[in-house]
Amino acid sequence: MRTRRTTARIAARLCVLGLVPLALTAPAAGTAVAHGSLTDPVSRVSACFAEGPESPDSAACKAMVAVGGTQPLYDWNEVNIGDAAGRHRQIIPDGKLCSAGRDKYKGLDLPRADWPATKLASGRHTLRYRATAPHRGTFELYITKDGYDPRKPLKWADLEAKPFAKVTNPTLKEGSYVFDGTVPKRSGRHLIYSVWQRSDSPEAFYTCSDVDFGGKTPAAQALAPAASAPSDEQIAEEAGKSTVDHGGHGGDGPGEGGSGEAGHGKSAPAEGGQGEDGHLKDGHEPHSAAKAANAPAAQGGRLAETGGDSSTAMLTVGGAGVLAAGSAILFLAMRRRSARNRA
Repeated sequence: MRTRRTTARIAARLCVLGLVPLALTAPAAGTAVAHGSLTDPVSRVSACFAEGPESPDSAACKAMVAVGGTQPLYDWNEVNIGDAAGRHRQIIPDGKLCSAGRDKYKGLDLPRADWPATKLASGRHTLRYRATAPHRGTFELYITKDGYDPRKPLKWADLEAKPFAKVTNPTLKEGSYVFDGTVPKRSGRHLIYSVWQRSDSPEAFYTCSDVDFGGKTPAAQALAPAASAPSDEQIAEEAGKSTVDHGGHGGDGPGEGGSGEAGHGKSAPAEGGQGEDGHLKDGHEPHSAAKAANAPAAQGGRLAETGGDSSTAMLTVGGAGVLAAGSAILFLAMRRRSARNRA
């Protein structure tokens, strides 16, 4: 009886010892999340954020703030659907493509001809997608058809059926995914729609970029200001005002329950963020937006792997080592007790 109690005590101590490294590995294994926005050509949300959320310069960005407030601009890198899983056309309604169907970003859907635009020429173009938290996945970029009218709500039918640029796991350079695409021949005002579907999660990100090919342009469109992307300094400076810093993926998505907890597909929390519980249940961990802004450069041009970095692996190995050692000690202790009892 005494032998059993002693063995049980040893086992309990070893279990506690083994759980320590396991506890350390658990949060580290879920630290990688994805956020970002197209910056060449500049997305609407990026352009308005660059102008300054509290006092934007352009009439279109002012109208966006009037409709949805300033928080969507501080959360410029989070126009997403947590449980999209490739179902973009099925779950994003016509007229709400730029907001990805999320009420939080509804100001991006305003049909107007004076959104800040990027000058663009047909032919080969190097595209850049700023990744404040990089991850594996596929980018698809679509352009509007001839006859597109920016004064009308954007519909799926306004976009070409096939993307003019598609790339999987592009190279990360100086904080942005960089890849080439051949832009179709166009004239006047058009829009480029991007879809970034993660391959390690059902989560997807969306952007609308207003572009100007020149040529005959209506007066209202000619008055549209040039779009600029936010600088690294601004991203870092304004990071503290982002709800993305608190693990927010947004709870008002159009999917099955939007971006709610338990995999972004259940209950929808309050506006402005998914909340820490939902983020953790989706295999993520709340991260610092300020730290994330600098993360891509630290990646050294590599894509982030799911579930942390080299320190995670070291902790995991350490935990496994302790457990293995504990099992060996327990086995030896039991054999010695058994031998003494037989003697």
